[in-house]
Amino acid sequence: MNFKINPLIACILPFFTLFSCTQNKKTEEVKKPNIIIVYIDDLGYGDVGFQGAKGVSTPNIDALAKNGLVFTDGHCSASTCTPSRYSLLTGSYAFRNNAAILPGDAPLLIDTNKTTMPAMLQKAGYKTAVIGKWHLGLGNGYIDWNKTISPGPNELGFDYSFLVPATLDRVPCVFVENHHVVNLDPKDPIKVDYNKDLGAYPNGLEEPQLLKFGADKQHSNTIINGISRIGFMSGGKSALWKDEDMAKVLMGKVNNFLSENKENPFFLYFSFTDIHVPRAPNEMFKDKSTMGSRGDDIAQMDWSVGELMKALKSKGLDKNTLIIFTSDNGPVLNDGYDDKAEELVGDHKPGGPLKGGKYSIYEAGTRVPTVVYWPEKVKPGTSEALVNQVDLFASLAKLTGQKLAPKDAPDSFDVLDALLGKSKTGRDVMLEEGFTLALRDNNWKFIAPQSKPTPNWLKNKNIASGLQETPQLFDLKSDISETKNLAATNKQKADEMAAILNKIKTQKGSRLGYSE
Repeated sequence: MNFKINPLIACILPFFTLFSCTQNKKTEEVKKPNIIIVYIDDLGYGDVGFQGAKGVSTPNIDALAKNGLVFTDGHCSASTCTPSRYSLLTGSYAFRNNAAILPGDAPLLIDTNKTTMPAMLQKAGYKTAVIGKWHLGLGNGYIDWNKTISPGPNELGFDYSFLVPATLDRVPCVFVENHHVVNLDPKDPIKVDYNKDLGAYPNGLEEPQLLKFGADKQHSNTIINGISRIGFMSGGKSALWKDEDMAKVLMGKVNNFLSENKENPFFLYFSFTDIHVPRAPNEMFKDKSTMGSRGDDIAQMDWSVGELMKALKSKGLDKNTLIIFTSDNGPVLNDGYDDKAEELVGDHKPGGPLKGGKYSIYEAGTRVPTVVYWPEKVKPGTSEALVNQVDLFASLAKLTGQKLAPKDAPDSFDVLDALLGKSKTGRDVMLEEGFTLALRDNNWKFIAPQSKPTPNWLKNKNIASGLQETPQLFDLKSDISETKNLAATNKQKADEMAAILNKIKTQKGSRLGYSE
């Protein structure tokens, strides 16, 4: 049987075919998952309800965990903040760039020629944003806070940035939005100096009666909002932040970004300032815990997570948004301010069953709360897979169909199947960074010896640092609290892991093992 096609239909058929293909392509683009990394500051393994917190409730985070995949062996890459953030965004171990905790006026730590996670996601069609704490440096070595501040996150792949430039305990106490200080009066220019008092604001050592709470000598320079900070500044009065409003300000910017990009696939790096010192939560969270301001700060953090989930749901974004909830390092109680965190901790164990905390090479330094939530793809449950934030780069590249160049993300491995709950295994071997290096080999942990003495400031934190002149080896399967050093009785395993660690140190990148 022969069919004849109407000439008019023959003319318009190609158009409908093209239109159909275009629509299908557009539908596929819309189906790309939105990605949000919820990055808490100084949150310990045991600081959340679903992992045994006492004295404070975290119902919103617990709901995220109940409906997501909880990793009991999830890690940041280092036990301090700048190195972890560097590794997260670059897929590279921080020691390769000598990354350490940066001062408030440090230049940009990440080379703008380096491929970053947000830049990779931009190529995949994502709108990208960082909102919150930055602490990876800005500018090229000298920052004029009254002019365009560059380079920064916008030169590293972020379409939008709203930053706390360094930390809450460092000047300048202002927000930077896309290269410029927010609400700055040009008639009141900002100056910052970390070596000499500029005399514009009260000094914490000279006028302690003006403080809401006391601080150690390091944190007793410029007083802003009744809290003394590290470093000195002058000017910028109209631009100063108020600590108690921080969570609401950041959440407002998040809400705006979600509204503006609800039709596009987006990547949001939501970097909290909670629960880093100085802890000055909003009045609405006062006495929400039994642990003073640190516990109240945890309650404020949980509120922000709840507000984020409400915003996603109200915009119809909750089903197809991949949320990774985690922390930049482990917990610390006494960190420069007299906020009674040690005295009021009670039965609460910030690190849970783990030893150490922030600054420590023991497990509590890098093993942190880790939840992956994605209703359309991830089934609720618990995973014992060994995963590390340094691997998010390669894993998200796989998820979004991006191919990594050989030198991109040199220490990032694709563990996407583990993150999505499709595999029970993640990493076999993984580096941990503190003031020395450690290596995980499945449940074995080796800590490299450190010849330098533990600094007094670290001793005063009442945290087991893990710094010893002799090697340490632990079997975490039977000794999660790292109490029995097996390096002498199992010298063969210790030597084997020391050799692996030294090999990683000499390579330019562990993912491909290149060592030029």
